[in-house]
Amino acid sequence: MSRDADVTVIGAGAAGLSLAVAIAKPFPAGRRAPRVALVEAPPGPLRPPRRTWCYWESGEGPYDGLLTASWNRLRLYAPDGTMIDRPLGDTRYKMLRSDRFEAAMLERLDEHGVEVRHMAVESARDRQGEAVVHGHDASMTPSVIRSGLVFDSRPPQRLPAARTTLVQHFQGWFVRTDRPVFDPGAAILMDFRLPQPPRGLAFGYVLPLNRYEALVEYTQFSRAALDEVAYDQALRHYCTSVLGLGDYTVREREQGAIPMSDGVYPRRRGRRVFFIGAAGGATRPSTGYTFAAIQRQSRHLAEAVRAGRSPARVPSVHGRRARAMDAVLLRALDTGRVDGAAFFTHLFSVVPAERVLRFLDGATSPLEDFGIGLRTPVMPMLRSLVELPLLRRSVPA
Repeated sequence: MSRDADVTVIGAGAAGLSLAVAIAKPFPAGRRAPRVALVEAPPGPLRPPRRTWCYWESGEGPYDGLLTASWNRLRLYAPDGTMIDRPLGDTRYKMLRSDRFEAAMLERLDEHGVEVRHMAVESARDRQGEAVVHGHDASMTPSVIRSGLVFDSRPPQRLPAARTTLVQHFQGWFVRTDRPVFDPGAAILMDFRLPQPPRGLAFGYVLPLNRYEALVEYTQFSRAALDEVAYDQALRHYCTSVLGLGDYTVREREQGAIPMSDGVYPRRRGRRVFFIGAAGGATRPSTGYTFAAIQRQSRHLAEAVRAGRSPARVPSVHGRRARAMDAVLLRALDTGRVDGAAFFTHLFSVVPAERVLRFLDGATSPLEDFGIGLRTPVMPMLRSLVELPLLRRSVPA
């Protein structure tokens, strides 16, 4: 039997769409690009709701025409109310809504002749020299796709064994106020004028769209998510008592939970099935940011596939040094040795914001990392570093 495609990509979110577009784009010389089949879940509970992705980059980017907003200044509020306002130089902090991105990428895939299959995937396995995806469509009719490679972006059923596992959990409100209260020239990255949990941290996050509208979020880094009542209470307090918005209307809500773990995500299953996106370790453990890393991962994987090389040789999207620093910070936060609000406030106070963003993206040099490390609570971080090799990794419940 002939194969249905050269490559099957499972999932039509940021990771699946980015990789499918990168692989399927035509070669300049007219050579045939690999045949790609994209698997999208049928309408229903398997499809995620509309959500917001944020990232930063210097100069113009490939998705600038799809952005909801962007900013060249970031603000942070210390627990005592002190405001730190930092310019980003030629870097911009960018906001992208998932529905606009997905529609644009699906249009590009259609132009490239990519088949989009609607099916709920049950398994993706190596079998007799090829990769086979089994599933069913919305009518429960079985479906099979046979290809040379599979890239799977579905969330793992269980998190990897780790020494520390926190959760970045949040709820956001798109609000409209009755009076002009927002400054569209700057995003509030972290606002610590909020009650803090015993371990971890909590902060507000504001992305102003204009003088009257913004995405306002309440976020925690802690061991477990909150219930709906707790999020509502926290956001009402933040909007009313901290931001002083006055009368406002909540037009849309979004909610999420992002694992923050020093566990090592497997990058493949067998010889022909690979994991991508958050499932493939694209989420930065210390921050929860994923979108920019997905773009790097997609470029590297697409270059390998289009050149006929093995994707197994593509390096991890976050290097060892970055992962090691993340493990230390997560341990320090989880043990309560480091005050999270004080840590990030001091970091943004003494290090240029553009360098902090490069550090959070894993793009700083070893010398820059050393300099930033000296501006953190050295003894608590060293204690966390020394004890990490003694800790047993366990699978989160």
